[in-house]
Amino acid sequence: MKNLLKVIQLYKNEVQLIKKAVRNHREAQRMLYDLHAPKMLSVCRYYISDVQHAEDIMLNGFFKVFTKLKDFKNEGSFEGWIRRIMIRESISFLRKQKKVEFLTDEIEVYDVFTNNIKTEMEVEEIQLLIDNLSEGYRIVFVMYAIEGYKHSEIAEVLSITEGTSKSQLFKARKVLQQQLNILNKTSNVTN
Repeated sequence: MKNLLKVIQLYKNEVQLIKKAVRNHREAQRMLYDLHAPKMLSVCRYYISDVQHAEDIMLNGFFKVFTKLKDFKNEGSFEGWIRRIMIRESISFLRKQKKVEFLTDEIEVYDVFTNNIKTEMEVEEIQLLIDNLSEGYRIVFVMYAIEGYKHSEIAEVLSITEGTSKSQLFKARKVLQQQLNILNKTSNVTN
């Protein structure tokens, strides 16, 4: 029961911080930033491999958060609302860099994907594998596998078809599986 009260108190504090931040209370804005910045940097980092660019995008995202804070209706989670802004900012940055290319050759894709690879990897190693994906593959993979978007939502956000989204995910998984197979072979040789 005591833990439940902490969650309720934290939520009430966040609601109060949001109300103050809407009124341009700088300390409340700083506290919201401090509370959410580490997670939001991780979100930006999923999409943008360069840490400095990811930090810049996160800062731009928070600028947008605070300028649009009055539009937050307290429906759903505040963190989720911020996360969507960070994702859109990251994708927008990549589009401006002209690094995003979605191959439109749609292939027949099966939703069932089996991973027969058994490996213990560090988070940094997994992030490097994801970073090595082409921008289009990486964006769709992260949105689907990590953020939990549906293909219809990905298609809408990225202005692509659902089939292209599914194809990009299939190809991203295939590339990741190939990379993991190579890593497993080299680690088995060194052991």
